[in-house]
Amino acid sequence: MTTRENYQQKIEGELALAQAKLAEFQARAKMASADSRISYNEHMHDMEQKFDVAKSKLKEFGEASDGAWENMKDGVETAWHSLSDSVKDAAAKFKA
Repeated sequence: MTTRENYQQKIEGELALAQAKLAEFQARAKMASADSRISYNEHMHDMEQKFDVAKSKLKEFGEASDGAWENMKDGVETAWHSLSDSVKDAAAKFKA
């Protein structure tokens, strides 16, 4: 397996974990009070947007030519860190 494939699988795994956390927040929001639900929904919306960006960057990364993928790695990293920070912030806020 190449370095590129290993990197892509690592990010795909991290995205799967982030998606699971988002699903957990969605389930908690359904059981929360109205005020809490608003806060959950705001955080979930932010995470969903960042998840979509990270997923899109990863798709572009996977479709890049052998010579271009290394240059795209920074964009994937930036998108992933943004999503990761959003998940951590929400988890801290909701004590998840």
